[in-house]
Amino acid sequence: MLVYSQISSNKRKTWLLIFSFLIVIILLGWVFEHAYNNPGILVFAVIFSIASALFSYFFSDRITLAISRAQPIDRQTNQELYRVVENLAIASGLPTPRIYIIEDAAPNAFATGRDPKHAVVCVTSGLLALMNKTELEGVIAHELSHVGNYDIRLSTIVVVLVGLVTLLADWFLRFSFFGGRRRSSDSEGGQIQAIFMIVGIVLAILSPVIATIIQLAVSRKREYLADASGALLTRYPEGLASALEKLRDYQRPLAEANKATAHLYIVNPLKDSGGQTTGFLANLFNTHPPLEDRIKRLRAMDIG
Repeated sequence: MLVYSQISSNKRKTWLLIFSFLIVIILLGWVFEHAYNNPGILVFAVIFSIASALFSYFFSDRITLAISRAQPIDRQTNQELYRVVENLAIASGLPTPRIYIIEDAAPNAFATGRDPKHAVVCVTSGLLALMNKTELEGVIAHELSHVGNYDIRLSTIVVVLVGLVTLLADWFLRFSFFGGRRRSSDSEGGQIQAIFMIVGIVLAILSPVIATIIQLAVSRKREYLADASGALLTRYPEGLASALEKLRDYQRPLAEANKATAHLYIVNPLKDSGGQTTGFLANLFNTHPPLEDRIKRLRAMDIG
């Protein structure tokens, strides 16, 4: 498959998943409004989610770097890494991002920041020790592709959508079991409201799981897109493919990783890179697509 076709395909699939997310939220809001006969629930949830989104939009990079214990570097402190990032940023038409290093033997990398002007690329010391130059270029090109494709902004939107779904579901369940339900004045209206209440409870239990599955699906699609974009940037898919093989074979997890930031990394930092669960149902809950599939796609790409 031509790399351009894969990029276009992944973009279409990602926005389809975002649309599915919005349908889930609208359905939840509609059911909950009718169950309580009170549209104020959805209004409050939306206001709260907007406030959370704004906070995440402006401060998510600082929070992520603090959680990861990352330290900044410049041209003087690590000339080789700085030169690789700078050259690839120029080639991609992006501003040179700030560069951070995590002192950890486990090889990994991520990008964060709300847009290319405020982007950060972060690598572990283990990645620098393990990769040769072409492999390092492949990893950095992958992360710069996340920046250029505005994946971080999209990830923030998805996280907020997950939070909104979880908030609505949790609020509904609390009100349902602690006497918050408002009854209609007539029997027919009461029956309809009772039906909405039952449907609402079922959705409140299932929707956070559905929202999480959609979030992880978006994360996996963006990884495929960044692989394709990174290969296009370096014009050498084998560099990233070889890097992913080394990441797959390294068994030690990243010490500073956690579930909140796991989706940002180039490979899952919470467990051994080669131990990704397989099968359709298992893959629904993976933060990253299978490494074997990513490697296979990279080596099948036609850059010509």
